[in-house]
Amino acid sequence: MPVAGLSAAGTPPTAAELDWRPKDRLPDTVRNSLPAFCEGGYLPSVTESEPGGVFGEGAAADVPLHASGLDARYEVDSELYLKGDVRLRQGNFQATGSEARYNQSAGQVAIQGPLVSRGNGFLLTGDHAEYSVDTGRFDINTATFLLHGPEMRGRAESLSRMDDSRVEIREGMLTTCGPRQNDWSVVASEIELDQSEGFGTAKHVRLEVLDVPVFYWPYASFPIDDRRKSGFLYPQFGSSSAGSGAFLAVPYYLNLAPHYDATLTPQYIHGRGLFNEAEGRYLSSLGETTLQLGYIDNDSTYRDENPGESGQRWALDATTRAAFGGGWRGYGDFSVVSDEDYLSDLNRSLEINQTTHLQRKGGVRYQGPNQYFDVYLNDYQTVSDRIAQANKPYAQLPEALYAGTTEAGIFEAGLESQYTWFHRDNDTLTGLDRANGQRFRARPELAVPMRALWGYSRPSVSVDYTRYDLEDYTNGDGSFDRTVPVVEWDNGLYFDRQSSLFDVPYNQTLEPRLYYAWADAEADQNDIPAFDTALQTFRFEQLFRPDRFVGGDRVGDANQLTVALTSRFNDLVTGAERARFSIGQVQYFKDREVTLFGEGGGDRSRSPLAGEVVLNPLKNLQIRSSGLWDPETGETEEGRSQLVFHSEDYRYLATVGHTYSKGELEQSDIGAVIPATDRVSLIGRWVYDSDLDRTVGSLAGVEYNNCCWSVQVVHQNYLTDDEELDSRLLFQVQLRGLGGSGGSSTSISEAIYGFDERERRRFGTP
Repeated sequence: MPVAGLSAAGTPPTAAELDWRPKDRLPDTVRNSLPAFCEGGYLPSVTESEPGGVFGEGAAADVPLHASGLDARYEVDSELYLKGDVRLRQGNFQATGSEARYNQSAGQVAIQGPLVSRGNGFLLTGDHAEYSVDTGRFDINTATFLLHGPEMRGRAESLSRMDDSRVEIREGMLTTCGPRQNDWSVVASEIELDQSEGFGTAKHVRLEVLDVPVFYWPYASFPIDDRRKSGFLYPQFGSSSAGSGAFLAVPYYLNLAPHYDATLTPQYIHGRGLFNEAEGRYLSSLGETTLQLGYIDNDSTYRDENPGESGQRWALDATTRAAFGGGWRGYGDFSVVSDEDYLSDLNRSLEINQTTHLQRKGGVRYQGPNQYFDVYLNDYQTVSDRIAQANKPYAQLPEALYAGTTEAGIFEAGLESQYTWFHRDNDTLTGLDRANGQRFRARPELAVPMRALWGYSRPSVSVDYTRYDLEDYTNGDGSFDRTVPVVEWDNGLYFDRQSSLFDVPYNQTLEPRLYYAWADAEADQNDIPAFDTALQTFRFEQLFRPDRFVGGDRVGDANQLTVALTSRFNDLVTGAERARFSIGQVQYFKDREVTLFGEGGGDRSRSPLAGEVVLNPLKNLQIRSSGLWDPETGETEEGRSQLVFHSEDYRYLATVGHTYSKGELEQSDIGAVIPATDRVSLIGRWVYDSDLDRTVGSLAGVEYNNCCWSVQVVHQNYLTDDEELDSRLLFQVQLRGLGGSGGSSTSISEAIYGFDERERRRFGTP
């Protein structure tokens, strides 16, 4: 491939050939930013710091024209003729050629090629050009051009810079592929670039692959900067067994106003029919609101699988966020679907995760330096029909939270409070499950915090008070309260020493911690409904909490001491924490009698040992492991381990994980993206359930990259609500500078940590 000077055929080089260099001949800053699959790149523009429009800008009429050449002939007040190494400059306009003829009376300069004009982030070449000294209009015949910023090159039968912001191109071609590498290109009979509006238009547009037309548009508009423009986005396509075959989506973007827009996505799913999704976004001075809709009028597959159903299915998701100032914020989330299978069958773009309950929540929040206030309404749609009414969550209509702290001498006073009105349709239920009503909870606290460089101590006393006012309560009077005194004493010491390992200095800490908790709670609280209460999962962080329950309907009794030890290894050169080891255990001085309908009590004198290990041996490698080990039985109760690795450029990705819960779950998963060559990468993830003795999820694919396009083909298996493995085939084709079609990268990003960052860096380091 030619790199500079004349092309292989001896003709003058194009603009791209003038500035393109093999990777080993590029400046370090450019070479280091290139992906491995790029063989070369462009030299940076020498005048990128100068202001300018599209292909430069003209000069004001009063700016003098500077011209030089090896030979000159001048007719007074008429014409200047230059020949040999001709150089012209007027303001930011620059050009070189073999001959030039300046008609002084007309203010026109005719330049004979080979012509080269270099300016603010661009380079132009041509056979012949006309330049207006008065208006700055610049017309070139048989032109080639290079835009350094997007690294886009092209050619044109003629190119006219009409003014500082508008360029017209006749019989033009553009691509981001390297010189003489037309893997893809966009060809049009007429192209107009309007920088003042931020978009371009083209007529009779063809997308060519290896110089063979594959798509045709009679008219197209496209953005040339970050401003939005209405028009078709790139199509999405793929295959899914959930949809009985292939699907094709053609999104259309509507730039309705500077502060609101919409995207309409009609799509055809084989076996189901025409499916439509729409998204609207509204931006105000306070914040942003997003509304997403999905609708299919006649889902033939769903109708056949569910006799009696009409086949009409839909979903809605809305979010809003607002900042009022002074620490006040507003928020809202609302999701609803027509049936429990919608999310697995149809959802492609709505931001609703596969779940059993969809939340509807809206409220106002205040966050200050010493105070917090939050009031909201919260409800759910239970998606699955298999969940019993008694197991459906309560709505909070409303819930208000307030917390605050203040200092008074050596004392620190704090208050946590909550008011909630719980409601659920309980007409068909009996006993405690039938109750609805109000709950008020307050926990004032008085502490004496003591801190020093070598440690801390924080004794505190608090009162956990709860008041109920219930309806349809069958265990007596629905108005009652509960008061529980709580004492806590948290103590920690800090020791450290400095040493070195492999000539790297580090600081090792030793941090013993003692935490005592006492709570005098009534043993039998099972006459109180469980509106929002559950037993907390016992892990290392739970060692330093007085209550084993989460929610307000149970307060656990406690008389216990936690003994824990943490050691950290900090790199003194970078300040990074390279390793952290933590272990702890609770010593119980009395039986735990408070239960949540039989769960949460216990009579053992010691808890399982809880531990955590976090290793960061390399900047791009992290290993985390946590678990519970019972010294009485010698068995592991619970364990979670994960290894995450990515190379500096995110080309290599690897995740390995294992999750274990005794008698409930044991799963292993491994995922990786591994380059087989500079251009081909293998993508995979596998999730195996040891209890089910089966694969519960997998993903396998291949990715090909070169410097101007990429393609991904991925096959995915996933477990449905019916515990059946479903499959789909996803594609994504990305043309550098034009975007991509398909949707495989989203699924891969959800499966493999770091893949979204890899996508962002695909064509070079940000």
